[in-house]
Amino acid sequence: MKRINLPLDLDTIKSLRAGEKVYISGEVYTARDAAHKRFYEAVNSGAQLPIDIKGATIYYTGPAPTKPGDVCGVAGPTTSYRMDKYTPMLLAMGLKGIIGKGKRSKEVIDCLVKNNAVYFAAVGGAAALTLKCITASEVIAYDDLGTEAVRRMTFKDFPVFVAVDSYGNSVY
Repeated sequence: MKRINLPLDLDTIKSLRAGEKVYISGEVYTARDAAHKRFYEAVNSGAQLPIDIKGATIYYTGPAPTKPGDVCGVAGPTTSYRMDKYTPMLLAMGLKGIIGKGKRSKEVIDCLVKNNAVYFAAVGGAAALTLKCITASEVIAYDDLGTEAVRRMTFKDFPVFVAVDSYGNSVY
């Protein structure tokens, strides 16, 4: 199993292959449907995004409420295709990594190739186990969205596999 650190650089992205198991360490942003819709609206109105998307990795999750003693609630992956409408725009703006679950559209796959980016899949149903890999979590935007607020999380050896590599190869 390969270990990688975020932010992703071009050499790391190009070294990853569909189906490969990876441990990720570093900072990610969380964003689900409602946050992606706001990103889209912000860009289309000429406003700034609340995060620096260039070189970033987004994890499609909405953590459950935090239990005492934990850094956040369990945070399993959300079905990714629901963000397909918004993903090409973010990839064109410099997004380099995405973590979610499930198939992506041909348009998203083509944009991953065009923009030298990668899509990772996290295992659904294992959120209680992967919670141990989240070492920090803070809401940084859209607090009114509750569990769908944008967070900055820090991972230490978060397990994923490469679902779509930067060459367009897919495990699906």
